[in-house]
Order: sequence, then structure tokens, then C-alpha cells
Amino acid sequence: MDRHVLAMFIPILALAIPVTAIVFGGLMKLARVRLEETRLRTGALGDGAEGELAALRGEVDDLRRELGEVQERVDFAERLLSQRDAGRLPGAET
Repeated sequence: MDRHVLAMFIPILALAIPVTAIVFGGLMKLARVRLEETRLRTGALGDGAEGELAALRGEVDDLRRELGEVQERVDFAERLLSQRDAGRLPGAET
């Protein structure tokens, strides 16, 4: 093989190794995530996962309650603004 051809393959190989490592690392992470999803779907939770799941459910319930309160406040503010602005419309009697 000619030295010029060999010299051309060295940088290509030097760049291909890290790219290959990144691709396979991503595939390994994807495989772990899919395996964990499968475990969760089948109900095979790991140690401490049930407590963590209960804590997350509690947080979701708290967030839903807070969101309901915020929606009520927004509705109240909209009603106040619509009443205040109703007097400013043309033809409105005050």
C-alpha cells in the first residue's frame, strides 16, 4: 500500500473511533432505558422503587391541587377584569 494512501486513512480512523464509541454508548443507554421501561410495565420494580413511585404520585397530586387553585385564581381575575372593562366599552352605562 502506498504511504500517501495510508497517511490518508490514519485521520479517518482516528475520527471514526470516538464516533463509534459515542454511537455505541448511546445505543447502550437506549437499551438500558428500554429494559427499565419493560420492567416497569411488567411490574418488576427494583428495590425502593415502590417508595419512590408513591412519593412521585404524592407530588403529582400536590401539583394537581396547586394547578386547580391557580386556575380558580385566573378565573377570578378574568371575571374582575371583565367587570371593570365592561364599564369602559362604548355604549355602556355607568
